[in-house]
Amino acid sequence: MNNWIPEKTYIKIYVRYVIRWIVVAMLIGVPCGVVGALFYDGVARVTALRGQYPFLLYFLPAAGLVIVAIYRKLGIDGAGTDTVVEKVQTGGELRIRLVPAILIGTLLTHLCGGSSGREGAALQIGGGIGNNIGKLLRLESEDLKVATQAGMAAFFTALFGTPVTATMFVVFFTEVGQFYTAAFFPAFIASISAFTISRKLGMVPFSFYLQAPSKDIVLFLKVLVLAAAAAIVSAVFVKSLHTAASLYRRFFKNEYLRVVVGGCLVIALTFLVGNTDYNGAGGEIISRAVVGGHAVPWAFLLKILFTAVTLEAGFKGGEIVPSFFIGATFGCFLGPVLGIPAEFGAAIGMICVFGGATNSLIAPMFLSVEAFGAGGLLYFVGAGVVSFMLSGYNGLYSRQVIHFSKLRAHKIGIYANRHPDEERMNQ
Repeated sequence: MNNWIPEKTYIKIYVRYVIRWIVVAMLIGVPCGVVGALFYDGVARVTALRGQYPFLLYFLPAAGLVIVAIYRKLGIDGAGTDTVVEKVQTGGELRIRLVPAILIGTLLTHLCGGSSGREGAALQIGGGIGNNIGKLLRLESEDLKVATQAGMAAFFTALFGTPVTATMFVVFFTEVGQFYTAAFFPAFIASISAFTISRKLGMVPFSFYLQAPSKDIVLFLKVLVLAAAAAIVSAVFVKSLHTAASLYRRFFKNEYLRVVVGGCLVIALTFLVGNTDYNGAGGEIISRAVVGGHAVPWAFLLKILFTAVTLEAGFKGGEIVPSFFIGATFGCFLGPVLGIPAEFGAAIGMICVFGGATNSLIAPMFLSVEAFGAGGLLYFVGAGVVSFMLSGYNGLYSRQVIHFSKLRAHKIGIYANRHPDEERMNQ
């Protein structure tokens, strides 16, 4: 008679689950919010110092030596975002020493003018905090995966102020086409906790005022063309990073020599360009493109070059903010050529290059809403789908698993940066 009422046993299980993960998520989100706000302020301060004292650029090779020495001393050579991705997939443990290493390395890179972002640090620091809190709470392997993802989402939010995007990105990007539904709730609670704290401590959310055009089929088709071009740019960006890494390893096998050469190359490129637009994260250039509709036509190519030379030499930071820069300046340039307003073209380009480079389909759509408002959602969704589909199987993270073909209803099961026929993980 009362079959429609869940049994008391299941009610207890769900209540226990919800309460448990709220507590765990907040234990992860609160420290991520505090450390994230401090890190956000630190990056802002060192960026301001670099602007005030341009000669700091000359210390970039020395900063690289310090970074390599720290990683070697701590025994974490080669550790990065791919390491965190792997632990999410396996439920393994992360060394807490990765947290101070990437924090110091990123601050030194930004202080001395290396071209990098900050989200690599966000994913690694957040993942390290979440993973180690999970270990302290004696979580099982499967739950440790969720705790690691919750930390990644929380720290990402603490830096960018985009809790929904952070949750969707972290849950979906480690294994494209397959994800843990159980991670949504903890990751979102951790993100909201981190967002609340970091906002109170001075973090300014990553958002812009954008007047989206009215719905028009001709404009929609033009946006799809821009998205297809941006997908190619994202592939070029990723390929440039991997090519630079290969060249560095081939000609400079010693890590100390490699990072010094990379620092000197950044200095030389800065002098050749004649300005510092391509050093650091380039937030001002992104704003100039999205808000003002201004960008040098070749800016996206120079940012690709600066970022590849910087990060693959051994400097730290991340590739996502550079992908924002590359996409925004490319869209700002190509948009008007196609008859798209420059500002809107910049926003479309930013979303598309981010999605293409990270093999993300859902997160870019939510980022468009959190960063630009929901007015142009139809255009952003269409652009995001095209960019994801046409960007191929390359990606910023080589440990990322792509389970399904982007073009056919076909399971491929490959790591990013492998051709579908090159390796099938399910064989």
